[in-house]
Amino acid sequence: MRIDKYLKVARILKRRPVAKELALNERLFINDKMAKASSEIKVGDIIKIEFGHRTIKFKVLEVKENASKQEALEMYEVVEETKSNEV
Repeated sequence: MRIDKYLKVARILKRRPVAKELALNERLFINDKMAKASSEIKVGDIIKIEFGHRTIKFKVLEVKENASKQEALEMYEVVEETKSNEV
């Protein structure tokens, strides 16, 4: 499954264009390699997203085409979350 779609289905991001923008600005990584919005992900991949002063890293546990709110929470596991206090 494409990473932009996965982030939407897992409810990490609200819209796919946001994932595309993150990829264009080199803030989206799969297994520590820069990713495109169309990059394919699979179970076990580690995804890292850099938002402004926040970075989140999570592991893909499940890939589904559609998911309810509860199922979406079970699709990934947060490995690391950091916040920078820089202004």
